[in-house]
Amino acid sequence: MGTRTEPLTAPPPATGAAPYREQAGLKRILLGPALPTAHLVHERLGKVAALAIFSSDALSSVAYASEEMLKTLFIAGFGAVAFSLVMPLTLAIVGVLSILIFSYRQTIKAYPSAGGAYIVTKDNFGLLPAQVAGVALLTDYVLTVAVSVSAGVAAIIAAAPGLHVFRVPIAVIFICLIALGNLRGVRESGKIFAAPTYLFILSVISLIGIGLVRLATGSLEPGQAAATSGQGLGLLAGVPLFIALHALASGSAAMTGVEAISNGVPAFKPPEWRNAQKTLTVMGLTLGIMFVGISFLASRLHTAPDFTGRSTVLADIGKEVFGQTGLGFGAFLVLQVATTLILVLAANTAFADFPRLANFHADDNFLPRQFTTRGHRLVFSNGIIALAGAAAVLVIVFRADVTRLIPFYAIGVFTSFSLSQAGMAKRHLRLREPGWKLGLVINGAGAVATAVVLVVISITKFAEGAWAVMVLVPVLVWLLMRMNNQYERERDELEEDLQSYAAIPRDRPMALLLVRDLDPRTIHALQYAKTLRTETLAVHLEDDPMHTLLLESAWQRAGLQDDVPLRVARGRGDEGERLAGFVGALSAERDITVLVPVAHDVSALERFSESRDGTRLTRALLPYEHVRVTLVRDHPDGVHPLSHDEHGNPVVKLTPRGMHTSVVLVDKLDRAVLRAVAYALTLGATEVRAVHAAVDPDRAMHLADAWMASGVPVALDVVECWDRNVPRTLEEEVIQLGHRGAEVTVVMPRRDFPKLRQRLLHDRTSRRIIRRLGHHPHVDVAAVPYYFAPRMKATPPLSAPSSVG
Repeated sequence: MGTRTEPLTAPPPATGAAPYREQAGLKRILLGPALPTAHLVHERLGKVAALAIFSSDALSSVAYASEEMLKTLFIAGFGAVAFSLVMPLTLAIVGVLSILIFSYRQTIKAYPSAGGAYIVTKDNFGLLPAQVAGVALLTDYVLTVAVSVSAGVAAIIAAAPGLHVFRVPIAVIFICLIALGNLRGVRESGKIFAAPTYLFILSVISLIGIGLVRLATGSLEPGQAAATSGQGLGLLAGVPLFIALHALASGSAAMTGVEAISNGVPAFKPPEWRNAQKTLTVMGLTLGIMFVGISFLASRLHTAPDFTGRSTVLADIGKEVFGQTGLGFGAFLVLQVATTLILVLAANTAFADFPRLANFHADDNFLPRQFTTRGHRLVFSNGIIALAGAAAVLVIVFRADVTRLIPFYAIGVFTSFSLSQAGMAKRHLRLREPGWKLGLVINGAGAVATAVVLVVISITKFAEGAWAVMVLVPVLVWLLMRMNNQYERERDELEEDLQSYAAIPRDRPMALLLVRDLDPRTIHALQYAKTLRTETLAVHLEDDPMHTLLLESAWQRAGLQDDVPLRVARGRGDEGERLAGFVGALSAERDITVLVPVAHDVSALERFSESRDGTRLTRALLPYEHVRVTLVRDHPDGVHPLSHDEHGNPVVKLTPRGMHTSVVLVDKLDRAVLRAVAYALTLGATEVRAVHAAVDPDRAMHLADAWMASGVPVALDVVECWDRNVPRTLEEEVIQLGHRGAEVTVVMPRRDFPKLRQRLLHDRTSRRIIRRLGHHPHVDVAAVPYYFAPRMKATPPLSAPSSVG
């Protein structure tokens, strides 16, 4: 008993005993070589790169925020009067933005590990309010991608109106490209997004500066609508309060993305919280200057929005400010290219934060655990793919139309703003740390301001589609709570009150070999049974009496009857029912291992058929606690040829290997693993080992401690999985044993669930391991399922039979 831990910071092997087949595949071509987990600390961002990655969403919103306010006012029929109102509304939004910037500086310092709304709300209000904040943010991130990419396509169309009919395909292509960039890793995405972000900032600042100079010198005249602009009509310029608030809600899209930096604090270089604070301040100043500048130019130049979808307010301002000269047209093109790139790449903010937030949810068992897995390039690949798919659906459904998408936008992010700031206010009251009173004022003001904006958005945008988000968020929270309940029931069943290992003495198992034909795969299964050194009985489930007679004759002529008696199960019912009737009496006093020979190379259809047959046998044998089904995969052709003597009798040469090693694969310590260990100890192997592929060093050390404390009589080997490719790591570890001349039985604990929705909450790693190990001779895989059915009544005990897949 004990553990052996391999170094968890070792570099990736240059060569290995097993070929790394994935490295030559499409994944390597598209994403590059896998990054070792030890490099995670190096995948950090400086302030310059972080501003590009985390601020692109907020900064890019200035390209459409002022326009959306003008559209709202023009649709309401106020025409040129809108130009008198756009600046007061912009200043009001910037005021709220300033409060948010100061508020999130407090949040970043208080939660340097990640200060997003989900973490803050969970820490101060509990898990249920945290799910509301988290779901609101997740939906907002999906809309961020859809809106940003659609706005970017609109900027392209403003320069090339002929592309209008292709706006949806172009948007979907952009989503795919931005997802690919993020799948390549944090540093790669920083390199991709830095240049467009700073080009956009430079272009917009230049636009504002040139525009102000030309207005001051009189070389740029206000539009003809100046006379009817409504100047001097008061703060609202005669516009009803509801319409003004409606416009305010549309322009509040400029504040989306402000939380991104607080969500991504761990991605900064040390000191993380200080660098994040500085980056947040720079982002807020830059955003405020650009937003005010564009709104001011729009109000002075009276740039009316284009409702045909063939131009934008920012593009029209650019045409007027830069002029019609060759140099001016070049500057206009640069502005449009920069706008297109920043809007498309603004989706990167969502791609940077959505996977992290989904990981937080999944760590708390509120989303499928697949979202906790770091992929090929140390990013949460499943979260990136899920976000890209959801955003693409929205773009297709709403035809990449920003105006149609905006009503769904912002309500989610302001919900998270309010909960986060209220959580920070409660934290100040609870901890009363130094400076808590100032912090309470700042975060309290942030909570009130964002709550007011949330109410405004909810009321004014309700009929336009905000109702859908208001309905969707509670529904999603309910689904997440159900998912959490399912995970918690599974945890209780598998881990609650887990006792120290206690062996139950039983006789050596009997091997029951299912025989269809006397062929190479059957010979291999016979050799495996001999390696187990246990009593073996062959069983043929009759379908065709003539075929049975031929099989019995061949079995007898091969001289197998005395060593491995062949029995025939006749009668009605399918194979599972007949086998259950045959083994029921035998399993009363000893374990029964049912060996099912299967081919080495099979098609997808054959693999499905094998899986279906194995499932039927397993279900039929479910009432018998000590019966297991093992699919023994044959080796490549030629390993066990079937020959005949001069009389035509089959010749079977069984050469069991002198060494037999049983390897139990361990991902965590629970009842499923303990059952697999108990099964491995009954196989009579000359050596029994347990192996853990360590993806997370902290989790590996925790497992090693728990393993020692549990008293399991098997040594645990902890092997570094440097690239998080568990099948490859285990393959390399296992085949080294086979190269030593041993027959290797890999015993895999597998948690099996009766319902599809339960199975979807878990990954398919066990099946990938089985397929990977199936390529090697003298390596046999026995997956030992633990059937989870705590709510079923009148069912067999939960220590139900085992199967292999």
